Amino acid sequence: MHRVLSRAALVGGALAVAVALGACRDTGKGEGKLFEISGKIFVFNYRLARATYMVTLRPLQPMGEGQVAVVSFQDPAGGSPLVVEQKVWPKLDHVTLESPALSCVVKGKPYTIAIVIKDAGGDVLQKIDTTLMSTEDQSILPDRPLVVGELYTANPDLVGHPDGKLPGEPKPDCSKAG
Repeated sequence: MHRVLSRAALVGGALAVAVALGACRDTGKGEGKLFEISGKIFVFNYRLARATYMVTLRPLQPMGEGQVAVVSFQDPAGGSPLVVEQKVWPKLDHVTLESPALSCVVKGKPYTIAIVIKDAGGDVLQKIDTTLMSTEDQSILPDRPLVVGELYTANPDLVGHPDGKLPGEPKPDCSKAG
């Protein structure tokens, strides 16, 4: 009986050690990957009357010096992708990528985003492809920024139009949007 308990204790102890080692081991999530997407959103800045894509990357391993992220954002207005190249700062705990100002963003339509991480020599280290869908149409934004200048002065063009909508204001050409 004593021998059976000793074996059971030995097997139980070995199993506990195996489980503990398995918990410490990399599960393969991100194996060979440098970054994962930790957030993505359309930012509608009502005050500045502009919409942008914003994507946040979380590093899965230490970042190297000289790395850059090259991002191709689908242009909601149609045409060529909007390309942004941004340095990756190794000491930061995340990388935020933002597009230039957009027009023609439509609610519920998926837009593509392609991210390429390159090393200092220009070699591709990782590619990340994703899509982003807006929960709002860009039509919610005012026609012009509500404020101007460094002091956020009320835009004189909008006097009498506190919602920022101007009658007869030309709208962006969204005929090429697909």
